[in-house]
Amino acid sequence: MSELVLPSAAATPPLSTPAEDDAASTRAIANRLVLTCCGGALLFNGFVARETGLYAPQVADLSTLAGALILSAPILKRAAQNLWAGRLQLDELIALGVAAAIAFADYLTAGAVAFFALLGELVEKRTALGARAAIESLVRLTPTEAKLVQPGGGEVAVQAKDLQPGQTIRVRPGENVPADGTIASGRSTLNEASITGESLPAEKAPGDEVFAGTLNLTGALDVQVTRAGADTTLGQVKDLILAAEASRTPVARLIDRYVAYYLPLVVMLAFVIFFFSGDQQSFIAALVVACPTALVLATPTAMVAALSCAARLGILIKDARDIEVASRLTNVLFDKTGTLTTGELAVVSLVPAEGEDPARVLRLAAAVASRSTHPASRAVVQVAAKAELEVPEPGDTEELPGLGVVGTVEGARVVLGRRSLLQDRGIPLPEDELAEEEALSRLYVGIGDALVGVFGLEDGLRPEAGGVIQKLRSLGVKQVSLMTGDRWEVARQVGQLLEVDDIAAECLPGEKLDLARAARARGERVAVVGDGVNDAPALAAGDLGIAMGAAGADVAIGSARVALMNNDLRRVPFLIELSRASRGVVTQNLLVAAGLVVGGLALAGAGALRPVHAILLHNLGSLFVVFNSARLIRLGEELT
Repeated sequence: MSELVLPSAAATPPLSTPAEDDAASTRAIANRLVLTCCGGALLFNGFVARETGLYAPQVADLSTLAGALILSAPILKRAAQNLWAGRLQLDELIALGVAAAIAFADYLTAGAVAFFALLGELVEKRTALGARAAIESLVRLTPTEAKLVQPGGGEVAVQAKDLQPGQTIRVRPGENVPADGTIASGRSTLNEASITGESLPAEKAPGDEVFAGTLNLTGALDVQVTRAGADTTLGQVKDLILAAEASRTPVARLIDRYVAYYLPLVVMLAFVIFFFSGDQQSFIAALVVACPTALVLATPTAMVAALSCAARLGILIKDARDIEVASRLTNVLFDKTGTLTTGELAVVSLVPAEGEDPARVLRLAAAVASRSTHPASRAVVQVAAKAELEVPEPGDTEELPGLGVVGTVEGARVVLGRRSLLQDRGIPLPEDELAEEEALSRLYVGIGDALVGVFGLEDGLRPEAGGVIQKLRSLGVKQVSLMTGDRWEVARQVGQLLEVDDIAAECLPGEKLDLARAARARGERVAVVGDGVNDAPALAAGDLGIAMGAAGADVAIGSARVALMNNDLRRVPFLIELSRASRGVVTQNLLVAAGLVVGGLALAGAGALRPVHAILLHNLGSLFVVFNSARLIRLGEELT
């Protein structure tokens, strides 16, 4: 059997290099529109001339024939190419109908069917391109050139894709940042909506991270490059979206499975209608109206629109199937630090061991902490900077996810982390401990074989956290749980404030993984929401892993099925709402598309449907599907 593939005429064009492809697609649409209008004018001229007797009948027939041939040629050519290549496409039913009309010498019908088919195809293509504007705009944000700062202070223009980590580039106000990096000098305000989906500009200072594709608004910046080209956050965003667009939802795969039986069935029905009615017009109408372009477009157009909407809000969905998964979630597991809380830990106390110098404890702890990205480590580094201490350069360091960091500083072994980490390293801890504040998270410092101090850290709840949990419950999520590596006292306090259903504290990454697996084993549909670092195993184990604040974090983008480029928790319930809205739109599209095919065949069998009416009905279904799906793009505007 010949290969049967989706209709190329009406399907959404692939997105590979959007800047060039957009221009080429627009030119192709314009050229095809001119050809269609010329053929339509000749066809209309022949029809009017024949009806009014304006020209001789031969001249009118010649004009009709010329118009029919011009309009039919692209459709018949494409059908011939597909047959030569051993492919059959579902929109070949229209080509078969046009060929039948020509064989019956009904050139007016052939031309009219071809005209409306081409016109509908052009409208669908143009509308589909517009529906994808939110995605295509991503790859136009990164400039092709960058201003490389020379050792003497001058600048030279280079290709942005050729930048290397460690180089310094200059970004002036009004320019887009050409690569990911950290600010070496200068202060400015940047619009990061392309990455995070946030409409409010972000203030940036030396040491802050900036992303390729973001817009520099106010001040000149010198940026030290960390990633360029496809390795940037924006490059990863683009790749994820392209992969998601190429994926297929279960509904789409179901249609693909049975579509191979559709073409012979429709052709058989058309011949049955022709056999019993003897009406060639009904035969052609049956072939045309049965072309299931709208049915095939029903799912992919909705998925493209949903992906566009999500990308606009800084929600990256790796696979279109994940949109459907989100609609059925029953359990959401939240990490605490950096997810339900701001993650901006602050050191509020340092209790040194007896006889220890607090400044020395802080210096050495900050040295190993400088090699860690954990919020607790950053808090220690920040307090050392505020104290204006000279922090030494550490030697070999090792970060242990969920436990802490170990390193060598000034010849001494320094251990910074949880109580269990120090115990594992053979550092004895007194029973009464050094810090008694129950509401504070604790970070222990060991130098050599002795405990030298305990940091007390504080982390505030995100203001939207409580409302998000209530929203999830209103959406039918049965259980909302909190898991954290922090102490039970801190976890209970946060859990009570947010009124979560379950709390798990002092969890290592493996234990968080077990929580996700256990929930799935109970038959629950589980989403795990975390920061993508310590939570990476759990994120991968859930039905849906959602990484918070993934901008610039390779591990966050890599470990989760969904990456939120900012830290706005409201994106989590919105993802469920978007998923359910997408399912609703797909259902509407399928019902309308199937109804038009079945109704059209019934009318053709009753002799009540002419070919021109059939092609109009066919185009009406396709346009309904495209425009109905496009409604999804504007969802979530209240989050911007």
